[in-house]
Amino acid sequence: MNIKIDKKSGVPLYIQVKNQIMEQIKNGTLKVGTKMPTERELAAMLNTSRNTVSAAYKLLEQDGVIVSYQGRGTFVAEEAKTWKRHSINDKLLKIIDIALEEALEMGLSYDEFSALVMDRVREKQEILKNINAIFIECNIEQAKYFSKQLSRETGLNIMPLTLKDLEEKSKEIEEALSDAQVIIATFNHVNEVKELTSDFDKEVLGVAITPCLETIVKIAKYPKGTKFGLVCISNEFQFKVQSALKSAGLEVDITATTSREVKDVKNIIDTSDVIIVSPGRRKEVKAVAGDKKEIISFDYNLDQGSVKAIISKMVELKN
Repeated sequence: MNIKIDKKSGVPLYIQVKNQIMEQIKNGTLKVGTKMPTERELAAMLNTSRNTVSAAYKLLEQDGVIVSYQGRGTFVAEEAKTWKRHSINDKLLKIIDIALEEALEMGLSYDEFSALVMDRVREKQEILKNINAIFIECNIEQAKYFSKQLSRETGLNIMPLTLKDLEEKSKEIEEALSDAQVIIATFNHVNEVKELTSDFDKEVLGVAITPCLETIVKIAKYPKGTKFGLVCISNEFQFKVQSALKSAGLEVDITATTSREVKDVKNIIDTSDVIIVSPGRRKEVKAVAGDKKEIISFDYNLDQGSVKAIISKMVELKN
């Protein structure tokens, strides 16, 4: 953390610390799930008192920006979406004001301007509804999950496929690729997808995914020594979960399985305190575990900035 305090500025030190942490969250230096230094550690880094850091942390907790768990530590709990939204809204309002002034000068009424804008919005929405897209992930569970989410947020018609589908290229898959206007993949698979679909001359767009904060927070609440069992479909998903927890600063004891055998799933349940599951296996694991153990679904969300970029690109392609 790059925080510099000026003891001669007249601004209370805890306010300086609070504002600089807030700024690092705004610009993305500190991300959701990042583990913060302890009050003692940060005080030593800044050569200031622990009370100064404690006061700054308390203000940030009151704002919902960070969250603390006894025995676990303090984590970044909120991104700068609210601040970014205010900035975006201000810019858009200025653009709208200019357009409105132009419209009034050309003789349009307020109602006519409003109707024109709404017609344009509906036109763009119809464009998205008529676009066929394919979403590629390493396993069908993730592909279906993200396809539904992306379709819900964009209005696109999206077919979920896996990398294996692209490698095998059945007749049905080739037809789907030919009919699609665009292919979407998570960023870590974009280059691979481009190579596998090079014969179809389709644009491949990347989308970022982020671990769901609520999931990280649920896991962070458990004390050290808690035994977690992970039941998922693929080794890739297992790696993503472990990487996400490590990035959040959580040292978690996890035993994992991708097996579909009931005895293997039951063994994980019986030897674990808490069960983590990939979204597609929750019902299956719940049927075996019943109410004996808490089951946490490890969800990922599509990055909203990536989703908006895709919508913009789709509208651009149709213009």
